[in-house]
Amino acid sequence: METLNFLTSELISQAVEQVGSPVYVYSRETIEKRCREVSAFPSAYGLNARFALKANPHLAILKVVESMGLHFDASSEFEVMRCLHAGIPAEKIQLTGQQFPRKHLKEIVEAGVLFNACSLKQINQFGKAFPGANISFRVNPGTGSGSNRKTNVGGPSASFGIWHTQTDEVAEIAARHNLKINRIHSHIGSGSDPEVWKAVTEMTLAQADKFPDVHTVNLGGGFKVARMASEKSTNLQEVGEFVKTVFIKHAEKTGNEYKLEIEPGTYLSANCGSLICDVDDISNTGEEGYTFLKLNTGMDTITRPALYASEHPIIIINDNIETKDYVVCGHCCESGDVFTVDESDTLTTRTVSKAETGDLVVIEGAGAYCASMSLKNYNSFPTTPQLLLDDGELKVIQKPQSLTEMLAPEIIPS
Repeated sequence: METLNFLTSELISQAVEQVGSPVYVYSRETIEKRCREVSAFPSAYGLNARFALKANPHLAILKVVESMGLHFDASSEFEVMRCLHAGIPAEKIQLTGQQFPRKHLKEIVEAGVLFNACSLKQINQFGKAFPGANISFRVNPGTGSGSNRKTNVGGPSASFGIWHTQTDEVAEIAARHNLKINRIHSHIGSGSDPEVWKAVTEMTLAQADKFPDVHTVNLGGGFKVARMASEKSTNLQEVGEFVKTVFIKHAEKTGNEYKLEIEPGTYLSANCGSLICDVDDISNTGEEGYTFLKLNTGMDTITRPALYASEHPIIIINDNIETKDYVVCGHCCESGDVFTVDESDTLTTRTVSKAETGDLVVIEGAGAYCASMSLKNYNSFPTTPQLLLDDGELKVIQKPQSLTEMLAPEIIPS
């Protein structure tokens, strides 16, 4: 069975007493440890590590990451504004968005935020607005790596970036607006197949060679993190040495020595977060059916299992040495609100300590793409509060949401 990452029974009880259940708790110590690991990623000609803040954009988390010297990659103009609101210097922020900014483009570019175009249209729009400026672009390398279609962001089925055979058009548009392309970016997904990494690295370096002003090559993130005990995390040193060798061989052949950028999101934050909840109910569907462990949280708070059929460690906090197999499900009125399914979205059971109604439960690996990607207020459940464990002290970083606060933006016309 799974074990707790950084919480203790005492801290779990303290968290629930402080703000109730469910509640997210993040470990500053774990975040800082991951930041140090990422900053030690091997490189031949310099390294810049960016936190993909869509994984966890909470202001308190951003400030911890910034304190460790990392930069940031934003997926929308609004994530950029979030960073600026947190006091992060503009030059540490890069915007890589599927949607071209409609509201804050002038503000963020003039502040010094780096713009990374994701389509030919974006390059043209940016060039019209800021002729003569520096720019980078994201290339779709033609292949990707991920556990399924939803986690694979390269290849013909992915809309991300400019298709690798269209970079001549990139040069034409850039020349039309006197843009200087000084960085290039690619990302293959959340897999870590070494052969795919090698092929994509070599292809991205070859694309960089077409643009004489390029000094930095960004290979994205997607480093696998073991949430479950049965999984294996990417070894950053092994992957880094592998990529470093490719960069060196390329430089020996072409004379081009490129600085490396990487953009981990999940790796930095996944196992720094835990979701504390409790058992609301237990039911069954007879001898030939299942026993359902119903929690007081669900897809409104943690959506990954419903969206990706992702597995998260589930630990029942009691002293029971007896175990039982349950289908663990959430509190939303949705048949898809289930925490224990396989890759084909078929119900599976999870062996945990035999539970009773009211037992506290910890869902681990909840620091990335959980609070940030939740279906906030679905079924009108309040947004889940969040705490930061900082030097042994639980600090509120997002207070519980009241019904009044939930309804405040809504207007009944007269």
